[in-house]
Amino acid sequence: MTHDLVASLGPLLTAEVSAEAYAAGAEPGDLEQAVWLRLLERLSAHGPPRDPHRWLRSAVRFEARRTRRTAHAERPYAREPSDAADPGPEQLALAAARHRALREAVARLPGRCPRLLEALFSPRDLTYREIAGELGISQGSLGPERSRCLGCLRRSLTPEVAARRGGG
Repeated sequence: MTHDLVASLGPLLTAEVSAEAYAAGAEPGDLEQAVWLRLLERLSAHGPPRDPHRWLRSAVRFEARRTRRTAHAERPYAREPSDAADPGPEQLALAAARHRALREAVARLPGRCPRLLEALFSPRDLTYREIAGELGISQGSLGPERSRCLGCLRRSLTPEVAARRGGG
């Protein structure tokens, strides 16, 4: 019986929702889904309505009014919550955790890589000549060495990044 009721009301619901959705500022699919949910709640609590077509028209109008009231009461954010210009405590904590993870990964790298990467990303903005002098290697080997170290860093971070993303 429920299947027959749903099948018979489907085309009427689609037409009613199409007529009401635009004025309500709602997506037709959202409005339709809300009415189907209301019908299921009605069926479980009180059984089928005596006049299903009349009930459906009334339910569509009710949901459209409710949607209009909700939309009217909602206010947009003054700025995006994730605005990077003014990071909140969550963004600061996440950035600190990312920097800590990166520093730990750099410290675990083999050979000269930790010192090389620290020199490359130093706030002193060292030149290749200065870095080569600090590390005691030729300036010409810095590029290949840097590539090798960054590759090691990338490989060491991949499992950590994948583990963090997979937990969501």
